[in-house]
Amino acid sequence: MLVPVQALAKPAILPDACGDDAVKFDAKLEDGSPGLPALTAGKALIVFVETMPNQMSLQTTTRFGLDGAWVGATKSDSFFVVEVTPGDHNLCASMQSAPNRMKREFTQMASLTAEAGKVYYFQAAVNAIRGGGKMAIENLVFAQLSEADGKYRVKAWKFATSTPKK
Repeated sequence: MLVPVQALAKPAILPDACGDDAVKFDAKLEDGSPGLPALTAGKALIVFVETMPNQMSLQTTTRFGLDGAWVGATKSDSFFVVEVTPGDHNLCASMQSAPNRMKREFTQMASLTAEAGKVYYFQAAVNAIRGGGKMAIENLVFAQLSEADGKYRVKAWKFATSTPKK
């Protein structure tokens, strides 16, 4: 029995913490780090960071979701910041260029109970393997960073700005 190719090319199903897979971003890196914005009374900050091995010549764009909607994207070693209300939040990181058949390996989730006045750092680490003389992306690991590690990334990494593609 033959199955038409169109029947196999269905859209990726992403976790509820993410956003619509059809939404893609253009991410740009700014020179220098502006640091963190001042905290608004009664709010918390989430810093989304992407890291990539130095030896990789590829540039990836990673989207970050918050409670079911994409809030921005990074490219290579960069970060951006989102202000949130206190309470429970579901976070998502997903490499937007990953093929549908590999979305599971390149999409990760985390949960956070945010408290007013606090800053939380979450990193999407792109892991690579070398094979046949080339580097290839193996997977994405999304996890909360310590405050010290997060502060370092904000100082050392570039600030990312992103806009949804039209």
